[in-house]
Amino acid sequence: MKIFIVLLAVFSFSAFAAPVNINKADAKTIAESLNGIGIKKAEEIVKYRKKHGAFKKHKDLMNVKGIGEKTLKKNKSDIQFSKVKPNKKAKKQKKSKKEK
Repeated sequence: MKIFIVLLAVFSFSAFAAPVNINKADAKTIAESLNGIGIKKAEEIVKYRKKHGAFKKHKDLMNVKGIGEKTLKKNKSDIQFSKVKPNKKAKKQKKSKKEK
């Protein structure tokens, strides 16, 4: 009986997770807040964001390895965006692409 209660608590936590700002949250927060996103995928999201800059729309997340349409659909209402200043590395990459 105790195992059942513990399992129920664990699964209900992820089912009722709070929305997450995908442009500000760390990997742990993303993993805890989104269904079907474990720590590895969450780390990939953060890594992609640091390299390419802030996500602007839901479909941008599909550029991250391991994130597909199904995962996006499951979590669409829990993913929030905010405008954040682009990091310097992302700015430099954009400039170098324009110069080429």
